[in-house]
Amino acid sequence: MASVVLERTGRLFISLQQIQEFPRMLTQAAPSMPGTVRDTEVPHYFRQSFVFTGYRPLHQHWRYYFLSIFQRHNETINIWTHLLALFIFLFKLLQLSAEVDFVRDPHSWPLLVLLVSSLTYTACSVAAHLLAGKSELCHYTFYFLDYVGVAQYQFGSAVVHFYYAVDEDLHRQVQGIFMPVAMVFSCLSCLGCCYGKYCNHDQPTLLHKAGQLIPSVLAFLWDISPIAKRLMFPADSQDPAAIYHLSQVVLSLSTTFFFTVPMLESCFPGWCDFMGQSHQLFHVCISCFTLSQIHSAHLDFMGRRKLYSRLHQSREAALFARLYVANSVLCVLVVAFMLRKVRQMLDQKSKSK
Repeated sequence: MASVVLERTGRLFISLQQIQEFPRMLTQAAPSMPGTVRDTEVPHYFRQSFVFTGYRPLHQHWRYYFLSIFQRHNETINIWTHLLALFIFLFKLLQLSAEVDFVRDPHSWPLLVLLVSSLTYTACSVAAHLLAGKSELCHYTFYFLDYVGVAQYQFGSAVVHFYYAVDEDLHRQVQGIFMPVAMVFSCLSCLGCCYGKYCNHDQPTLLHKAGQLIPSVLAFLWDISPIAKRLMFPADSQDPAAIYHLSQVVLSLSTTFFFTVPMLESCFPGWCDFMGQSHQLFHVCISCFTLSQIHSAHLDFMGRRKLYSRLHQSREAALFARLYVANSVLCVLVVAFMLRKVRQMLDQKSKSK
């Protein structure tokens, strides 16, 4: 018994040593790349609160930023958390494709919308954290792309919740307005996030966070209302998806907290420049949230077919899929409008020098 305990303790010690060596391994993976710089060497709106080092220098070759995925800097964990989530969601899509006929079964299309929107928002997030440090224009462009990813995922969540999770009473009350309101909230969320980032150029960070948070919270509350009603007034005590729906609510609170409050880095300034930032924990929480959502949607798809096939007309699934595409296009147009304002601002800034 003692030998078994010693063996497991030794394995744990080796694992901890490997984790401690991870930053050095990342740095050695690209030894010829430029080193990172301090916060004072990048524009103020590139800086993260209480993070002083690990910023990548601006105006390097594109190859540098792509290869920086293997470098130790203050965005490394943000990149890898959502890159790993992207691979997990892709695996779920391939796994479910073996069980669900996404081609010939229209009732499966809302589930497909959720999976596609999950892959899209994680891919946009990876692109933003990986490439936004190249220049001021790239900073805004890739983070605006990230906000498109968030907004289309919000609408994808609305589609799957309204189609699979809604009960008869709520469906009767909001049948004609749920998806149009979800689309409005999604576009407002994209606009609010973009405008908050735009204002962050010369306004306090609080305005930036408020512009991102308030529309997104409103969209979330509306999109999750079918689940909230189902949890508060359960019709089936043996509902297998209930635990996953409940975990979404709990994880949403954690996600909002870590997005809003730089907890660890404010308590230990300078100690979380590589690992321990609240945004990294936000990425983990939102990825777990999405995974729970996919599980619950699949269970509802399998177990509530009699109900949702009666509530929704045969063409509604195709309509919701088209609305998802239209919503994504509208968000892209919002980004194009905001990028025009950004270019004007940067032009004025360069002329004033």
